[in-house]
Amino acid sequence: MARCHEFFMRKDAAAKIDAFQMLSGTWTTPVERCFLWLSGFRPSELLKLLASRLEPLTEKQLDSICVLQHSSQQAEDALSREMEELRQSVVETVAASGSSSLCRMAGSSGDYTGQTTVAVAKLATLEILLRQADDLRLRILQEVQRVLTTRQCARALLAITDYFSRLRALSSLWIARPST
Repeated sequence: MARCHEFFMRKDAAAKIDAFQMLSGTWTTPVERCFLWLSGFRPSELLKLLASRLEPLTEKQLDSICVLQHSSQQAEDALSREMEELRQSVVETVAASGSSSLCRMAGSSGDYTGQTTVAVAKLATLEILLRQADDLRLRILQEVQRVLTTRQCARALLAITDYFSRLRALSSLWIARPST
């Protein structure tokens, strides 16, 4: 778990340097990139994977994972809504600043610099959203570790590794497919 924490700390530092690089997942394969959610995995999907691959689970463990899955889904939905609100807000700001720049070109004075500054300030929120998504991922992983036995945790790590390896393999197959 310490390595997961360190990984998310490094991701946070990288997001402060270039949040867009982290969001676009340029270090991943095309198929992995397709399934990214705020620069990483969706915790609720990870929980579905674990619930199906870690048998036998006790009733208490299964109930705990279901509760985690529900709370994770709610948090993911809230972050997704915030991301959409941010996107819409930036689009509106840029569109408004575009109107000002058209006016400037036509000879009117517009507040293009002010609106661009507002858009950049809004984009800073992206770092916060990425950090919150990583905090959610780490919290869910910690809760899973608390719920499972040591043996089940080891099997969970193998299942997670297998899942991401399969995504990478799928990407290789996709790239190597014959063109039609």
